[in-house]
Amino acid sequence: MILSSETRVLQFIKPAKTSRGAYTNKQVLNLRLTTDTGTYEAEVAPLADLSTDGHLNLQEVIAPFLEYPHDMNSLMELLEFCEPYPSLRFGIYTLIKKVQSRNAIWVNSTFTRKEKPLPINGLVWMNDIESMEQEANSKVAAGFNCIKFKVGAHDFDSECRLLERFRKSHRYESIEIRLDANGAFPNDDALSMLQDLSRFHIHSIEQTIAVKQEDNMARLCREGAIAIALDEELIGVPLKNAAKLLRTLKPAYLILKPTLIGGFDRCDDWIREAAKYDINWWSTSALEGNIGLFDIAQWVSSYPITRPQGLGTGSLFVTNFPQNTRVENGYLHRL
Repeated sequence: MILSSETRVLQFIKPAKTSRGAYTNKQVLNLRLTTDTGTYEAEVAPLADLSTDGHLNLQEVIAPFLEYPHDMNSLMELLEFCEPYPSLRFGIYTLIKKVQSRNAIWVNSTFTRKEKPLPINGLVWMNDIESMEQEANSKVAAGFNCIKFKVGAHDFDSECRLLERFRKSHRYESIEIRLDANGAFPNDDALSMLQDLSRFHIHSIEQTIAVKQEDNMARLCREGAIAIALDEELIGVPLKNAAKLLRTLKPAYLILKPTLIGGFDRCDDWIREAAKYDINWWSTSALEGNIGLFDIAQWVSSYPITRPQGLGTGSLFVTNFPQNTRVENGYLHRL
């Protein structure tokens, strides 16, 4: 088995804005493992300002392992080597699963058999208020019954008025609203902000305040008027510390981004740990291209999914890897 790698730059159709800033392009590595049974691909797609390995030249990190024969033992050793590099570990673990199954379709599920699509949320990116409102309404018209708003970059009152207008048009019985603050809410105001937002029948809010403030986050999870989902809070946390984090914070949900956490087995570990505390979860992409997106969708489909996932990002890029999913009526379908 020969491992090779190619650097690709995926250009966004329009800047992907969050309260942390905007992405205009994304550099990824396309890993290829050539074997007797075929060539398997995986995507290494760190987020520059969020992944713990996002500031590194991962092509240089992986270079010593390229272009010479591997067997399963050496791949497992490489997986261990990649422990400090979650995005690389995600890619290597994905290749191992494909080699073990001898197929790029390494999960046998109703999704991969094209029998049942995955429910996904319609994501409204940070923009001016008018554009966000138009995008949210267009997502509903396109068949989404779960709309996720990025919040925290605008004047709070303006965001509340946006949600108020949206909720007047789309009642909570038919349309679920999720929010993602990306850690933008001020500590001193976060509780009262959650109280104000709860008037709009919000399902949950991701990462209300910045990470590594356990006392403040625990209080929000305990006293907040909206269910809290942890996202960035999980990045870089070793599994040995997972139980303490979950026991201390007691969130309602976890948001699992396999690329940022280090692979699907790491996500499985978080799910098992969360179940001990009756904490639910869903998965979202971390702006991967089509290869990574499809692999995440495969993994998600190995679970009995009913909750909408955050996997509608395949159409964000001008250039991308070959498409293997499509979004229709609020669902992700395998092509």
